[in-house]
Amino acid sequence: MFGSDYLLSNLSVKGEISNLKYHSSGHIYFTLKDEKGAIKGVMFSSYRQGLKFTLKEGMQVTVTGSVEVYERDGTYQIYARSIKEEGVGNLFEQFEKLKEKLEDLGMFDPSYKRPIPKFVKKLGVITAPTGAAVRDIIDVSKRRNPGIEIILYPAIVQGDDAPASIIAGLKALSEFGVDVIICGRGGGSMEDLWGFNDEGVAEAIFNCTVPVISAVGHETDFTIADFVADLRAPTPSAAAELAVCDMATLAADLRNKKEILNRDIRRRINNLRKDSAHYAERLSLLNPEARLKKRKENLLLLRDALNRAMESILRDRKHSMALYAERLHGLSPLLKLSGGYSYVEGPRGGAVKSVKDVSVNDSLKINVTDGYITAVVKDKQEA
Repeated sequence: MFGSDYLLSNLSVKGEISNLKYHSSGHIYFTLKDEKGAIKGVMFSSYRQGLKFTLKEGMQVTVTGSVEVYERDGTYQIYARSIKEEGVGNLFEQFEKLKEKLEDLGMFDPSYKRPIPKFVKKLGVITAPTGAAVRDIIDVSKRRNPGIEIILYPAIVQGDDAPASIIAGLKALSEFGVDVIICGRGGGSMEDLWGFNDEGVAEAIFNCTVPVISAVGHETDFTIADFVADLRAPTPSAAAELAVCDMATLAADLRNKKEILNRDIRRRINNLRKDSAHYAERLSLLNPEARLKKRKENLLLLRDALNRAMESILRDRKHSMALYAERLHGLSPLLKLSGGYSYVEGPRGGAVKSVKDVSVNDSLKINVTDGYITAVVKDKQEA
């Protein structure tokens, strides 16, 4: 019936894009909805070439194509041949308005972002008690730190009751005294994540006394909570990675730092030993006792040198004296007297050298080798 109906083979439907997914095959999967209803849709890659813009969540569009039955699921959906952009959807418009308002209030300012503690002992988690998100957070946290304490606040994360539940979770965990809070859920459509786009939730995160990590949806999903939180994680698993310290990596890092510290200490000790030996050597050279000993050694050397010099001088002087003695001996009157000569002194004590030095009857003293003789001049004769 669907395949043969002319109207269903060529119609246009206006609505808001939701649950958008660009598949690796090139196909685009989405949900088209308005206030009253929704229909799934797909645009195959063969028609995607005519699409001149990129589809986004919340975008208002008109889809032209055919409505057919997807037999595997027993559902009908629209197969798009062309898509025309009509404007921004209602939810997306609300999102942008709230984002602009909170940004003007300064709630996104980086100066208000608190640092995440490096060593978290008590981790608070606000999410649904069942599902992949809570399992991923627990598994990653326990793998990184088996001793961590995880406090789960089982919150409603979808629907009209989600904002109040999330706000209550933030208050309860902050009062419980956790070190950091992960607030989030798994992926979904913009409507599914809308509880995290609530102004009250944004204010509760901003005013929370404990650092908050937002982990809502997939990496491409952004909510108001992401902008207000102290840190945004692309997924719940990534939030656990950011919040919980990897103890194995920490232990390896500590071992490495210990080895570096030991090596530095050993090198420092060796350097100090060398310096100590150097200073000991310098001190020994400056030691008064060593200096006195050196001076004594120098004095002994000088004394020996002085003795040698004196002995040399005495030898030279003895030799000279011997020469002088020999010369004096050669000039000695006694030597001449011993040869038969005599020394005659005149009456006035001088040596008689000429006959003119004496007169007749003068007394003379004649010195010989063994004494002297007194004589009187009887006569004198010049020759």
